[in-house]
Amino acid sequence: MDSGDDCPQPKRWSKYVRDVYDPIQVGSIDGTDQVPHDRALVRAINSNYRPNRKVKGNPMHTIFVGRLAHSVTEEQLRSKFTPFGTIVHMRLVTDIVTGLPRGYAFVEYSSREEALRAIDRMHGVSIDGKEILVDEEWERRLDGWKPRRLGGGFGGRKKSQQLRFGCKVQPFRRPILEASGTGGVSSVCEWNRRVRHRKEEPRSTRIGSDRDRGE
Repeated sequence: MDSGDDCPQPKRWSKYVRDVYDPIQVGSIDGTDQVPHDRALVRAINSNYRPNRKVKGNPMHTIFVGRLAHSVTEEQLRSKFTPFGTIVHMRLVTDIVTGLPRGYAFVEYSSREEALRAIDRMHGVSIDGKEILVDEEWERRLDGWKPRRLGGGFGGRKKSQQLRFGCKVQPFRRPILEASGTGGVSSVCEWNRRVRHRKEEPRSTRIGSDRDRGE
């Protein structure tokens, strides 16, 4: 009898990633996948990445601001984020070759409370015609972090085949839970495993089992 050990459930479910960044997990809609389902995840797993050691400041007080229009200046950002607390440091990331903005920035506040307030108030706000993304800075806080350029990161879009979950924009969906003894499954991972197993069964065996269940 199959014990289902190949699809273990986390002891403490959360819709957000905590402590450790697992590429396979963030590539799963409910965080239960056991194998990568796209090539970018394989690239993330096989890559080595170390956070930029030149970045200073307290990561617990720092927020990430993404999806910025390239026309946005540091002065504009400062004016938008100053109302939520004392800004210790701000960095609008630019391309080292062209010097042009890359569409994201980091803002460090004097306290974590200020940072969380800015996230709550500014996420989804439009600046220069674009709706921005505001979240905590994860790179220096999650063990095993892999950026989007290496197949990791958070968010993304389905059409790019690099959709990631476990973040503010795309939180995990709660695993499928059904009462035991009813033939239900405990997770998407378990459901997919059963589907694969069923496809691999000989047709005669499937017909017999379906007849026994009255299908």
